[in-house]
Amino acid sequence: MTENPSIVKRGIRRELGLFVGLLFVGFVLMPVAIFWVGQSLFGAYGGQGYSDFFGTISEKIRSGDGVAWFLVLSPYLVWQCLRLTALAWRYFGRTT
Repeated sequence: MTENPSIVKRGIRRELGLFVGLLFVGFVLMPVAIFWVGQSLFGAYGGQGYSDFFGTISEKIRSGDGVAWFLVLSPYLVWQCLRLTALAWRYFGRTT
């Protein structure tokens, strides 16, 4: 049973678009949200504002820091966990 190549290409394109979009969210929007929440909960950032905060995060990403990469990839990872949960829910709902 082989799938139609156009269906496979469409699925790959959709997954790649999803990954790039959620990577953008993790790299651009998450640091903004973290900085804003940190400012309101803990007070002023110890550096020179948002640009220094973003520079520190992007430096850690470039150096391969695992926590920084987890931050960037977390929207995609959460989405994949939700998909797996829905798949398991459908599977076990059918078998019981």
